[in-house]
Amino acid sequence: MKKIVLLAALFLLIFQVEAALKMPKVFADHMVLQRGQEIPVWGEADPRQWINVNFQGKRYRVRADRDGKWMLKMDAYPHGGPYTLSIDTKDDSKVFENVMMGDVWLLGGQSNMEWALKNTNNGEDSIKVADHPNIRLFEVGRNLSLEAIDDVPEAQWSVCTPETVENFSAIGYYFARRIQTDLDVPIGLLDINWGGTLSEAWTSAEALMTHEDFKERVASNQTEGPEDFSDPEVRKPNLWPTSLYFGMLEPVIPFAIKGTLWYQGESNAGRAYQYREIFPLLISDWRKQWGQGDFPFLWVQLANFRQAKEEPGDSDWAELREAQSMTLSLPNTAQAVIIDKGEANDIHPRDKWTVGERLAKAAKKVAYGMDVVYSGPTYKSMEIQDDQIRISFDHVGSGLMVKDKYGYVKGFAVAGADKQFHWVKGFQDGDQIVLETGDIADPVAVRYAWADNPDDVNLYNKEGLPANPFRTDEWQGITYGKK
Repeated sequence: MKKIVLLAALFLLIFQVEAALKMPKVFADHMVLQRGQEIPVWGEADPRQWINVNFQGKRYRVRADRDGKWMLKMDAYPHGGPYTLSIDTKDDSKVFENVMMGDVWLLGGQSNMEWALKNTNNGEDSIKVADHPNIRLFEVGRNLSLEAIDDVPEAQWSVCTPETVENFSAIGYYFARRIQTDLDVPIGLLDINWGGTLSEAWTSAEALMTHEDFKERVASNQTEGPEDFSDPEVRKPNLWPTSLYFGMLEPVIPFAIKGTLWYQGESNAGRAYQYREIFPLLISDWRKQWGQGDFPFLWVQLANFRQAKEEPGDSDWAELREAQSMTLSLPNTAQAVIIDKGEANDIHPRDKWTVGERLAKAAKKVAYGMDVVYSGPTYKSMEIQDDQIRISFDHVGSGLMVKDKYGYVKGFAVAGADKQFHWVKGFQDGDQIVLETGDIADPVAVRYAWADNPDDVNLYNKEGLPANPFRTDEWQGITYGKK
């Protein structure tokens, strides 16, 4: 009889532990909640149990479903803090302290977004003065899954200090420091990235099943063993479609955010034409999954990389940059062009301060509606006049600027109908660039900075933002048809 009573008590204890109030790791002390919009709050409790959420003198109430899942949306609040968020049931409670209302930005992508502040130019100096109580950092540990999981296994919020930021995303930190300083609002950074990863690893199965190149591979996720997936020699799991969406991103959805910063594409460069479709697919997918409408999505265009070539030619990295620029057709998007900040021998350029600053300019325009120059010159049109071609631009700001003491613009190539490109001389004429075509018979196409590493580019606007690489032709590129 005693054994029966003991077993019953043990069973009851286990049941109570399993049924305790649970919250995703993204809800914790020191977190930032998104100001100015409804705030989803969710978790687990006993089935059909009532949950109370208390914040700034208001009480919200919701009942868990038959599986113990629950979610509610708190009202919109202005920026401020620190506050306390408490959640309780009749049997349990959670209290989160030092909570700020501000703007939450998601940092996504591969190694250049992941790159630690301590490993950048002047990083050590930045770390020494990185006491910013109104910047909060949330970093998700690396995790893989081919199916939905309840929560990420490793993640935490921390206040930005020299100790907490040294291994954090340098781009994210520099971006947050600029926005927090200029707008005087708390900033939260959700750092969810992994070096070397493909965009399709960060995309949901629902979205990838709509794309012909991926639907069979995604479908196979449900039929092949877990054993195969865990073997890096078989799967290279951090490259596998949906593996990081399920393993790192989905558990954070729908935590309210202001927008996303994205730095990725190097690993997709060999399939740049495909990226024209799957990059906007990712953006649309994230927006759908979050249910916040077309939130701002800002990205970094690939930097110049590899050794410069003496003659103009084809480039997969140039085609990937083109795919990124084409994605600007989506609403509330912008890109930071860093064609002048790369390093020939290092895929991880160390100047992350400039990247963060240029992303901040884009955010001020797209996310905050400020009247700022946020983009360098972009191709608008060309006019062929005898042995000259005149190029006009949008986003000239207060005017074009050529960084050359003799006034010559570099990085332009022209081709005739034979599709053979030749370097040409060019000069500035007001807000136009004039190219001298010389002996090129019947010129028809212009390319600018069309190379892995166009290391001699020198066209900017007066606000110091570099011109976006472009081409006027639509001739088939070297990554066409690659899957």
